[in-house]
Amino acid sequence: MDAAFERAAETDTQVEAQAEAQARGAAAEVADEVDVLVVGAGPTGLLLGAELALGGVRVQILERRTAAQRDSRALTLHPRSIELMDQRGLVERFLAHGRAVPEWHFAGLDTRLDFSALDTRHGYTLFLAQARTEQLLAERARALEVPVRRGYEVVGLRQDGDGDFGGEPGGRAAGGVEVDVRGPGGALRTIRARYVVGCDGGRSAVRRAAGIAFPGTDETLTGVLGDFAVVDPAALDRARAAGVLVAPLEADGPAEVRTDGRSRPTAGLTRLVLIDPRRMRTPSAEPLTPEEFRRSLVAVCGTDCGVAQPRWLSRFGNATRLAARYRAGRVLLAGDAAHIHFPAAGQGLNTGLQDAMNLGWKLAAEINGWAPPGLLDSYHAERHPVGQAVTENTEVQTLLMELTLLPPYQRPAAALRTLLTELLGIEEVNRRLAGRISALDTAYPPTAADADPLVGRRMPDIALTAAGSAAVRAHELLPPGRFVLLDLAGDEQLRQTVTPGRSPRVTALTVTHHAHRPDLDGVREILIRPDGHIAWATRTPALPARRTERHGALNDWAGVPSWG
Repeated sequence: MDAAFERAAETDTQVEAQAEAQARGAAAEVADEVDVLVVGAGPTGLLLGAELALGGVRVQILERRTAAQRDSRALTLHPRSIELMDQRGLVERFLAHGRAVPEWHFAGLDTRLDFSALDTRHGYTLFLAQARTEQLLAERARALEVPVRRGYEVVGLRQDGDGDFGGEPGGRAAGGVEVDVRGPGGALRTIRARYVVGCDGGRSAVRRAAGIAFPGTDETLTGVLGDFAVVDPAALDRARAAGVLVAPLEADGPAEVRTDGRSRPTAGLTRLVLIDPRRMRTPSAEPLTPEEFRRSLVAVCGTDCGVAQPRWLSRFGNATRLAARYRAGRVLLAGDAAHIHFPAAGQGLNTGLQDAMNLGWKLAAEINGWAPPGLLDSYHAERHPVGQAVTENTEVQTLLMELTLLPPYQRPAAALRTLLTELLGIEEVNRRLAGRISALDTAYPPTAADADPLVGRRMPDIALTAAGSAAVRAHELLPPGRFVLLDLAGDEQLRQTVTPGRSPRVTALTVTHHAHRPDLDGVREILIRPDGHIAWATRTPALPARRTERHGALNDWAGVPSWG
């Protein structure tokens, strides 16, 4: 093992030792009563905890694992997730560790999806190991004083005080949730929370305890991945040509090529991912050995790519399931606890982050007592269709890959892939599918039939100048996690009519100049949600009528004014 890898190993050991030390002392630090208990300290749970803290909520995160995860199942942040980090002032931290890739893929088709052509400042996928993403989000959580307690496993929960709401939209229960957990020493304890959010993965204990159904399909196909310290760089192009995914991990420097022709990255590993037709029905629970991985490489691409010194080997499957509901009374689900699927196009982690961003401010509003009726229910209404769309497109991609491996279907499957590759060469088709995979086309359905076409869409990150301030981007207004009201028409009484009673929830700005966009022509005011989507927009020219519309929109989204 060379010096670079010794340093990496030392860093891993230090991180694990710190996490274990935290876990040993966690029993005395766990709060017995909180506003929100988040179960699971993966990317979704960490971001959700930070968002809740940003909203002034007492939150605690419990994690079954005693140490931070060092191996990374996911490798990418897609454009919409990068925008979310930008909206909280975090994007530079992520960009410093990742590698931007302007093109992506759908089912491994030869014609790539062009993310650089999309309507965003972040038209690329960021190659970034999940372990690093978790580290950066953990730093965010620590900065907001969110406690993360490791070594705690949920073994049961009970809702009280009409916790299930009887199915009434927007209902508020007077009770809470009692959560039974087993601590690092095996002792049981009960934590009481007003709400519990399961971010604890596909085998979610929270989902099972809450009785939320998880319908879908069982695993029928598996692939394998391996992270290796040593590879033969001359063989990697051959592997790529055979459909093997080759990705550098944490490659902060050039590869060191030794005299035997093999390479080992000076600050990272190389990941290889493939589906071996001879082994693709092997259950994902069956251990994967280095010998099997080498045999599969040889079978697929004619070479074992010189792989050596595996750090992590894993088998993964195509079980696809979507929670029947994302909310059951005071229990909610996000991330893999709500949806699982084959890792086609790298959408899983990203969908979880977007779940967290949607839920955080709504749950904080409910806890703080100003949420309008039905706001918390809108989490399921908005995110469940997104989960369904992701599970469906991953099933399509998996089928397109699997058919090419089955002899009876190989010829027509190849013809189908050729046809789809040609269709992706059409600019509009490419943009449509790129928008779907990147999640930039996610638009939530408006609640009013006469809503402006902008409502529900992402707020474009336009450059603008507000009265009395320097030029900024729209996303730079969102780090506090508040609503932002942009007055593009110049109402001299804007602040007097908006901020009294709502100042902690809404920032109101009169915009003196903004970058031109055709879709903003005629727009007089825009209300941006804390998650960066547009809650309301108006093109009404008459000021009195516009003020009336604004008053209604603020009540509908930011709640009635509080004068206490």
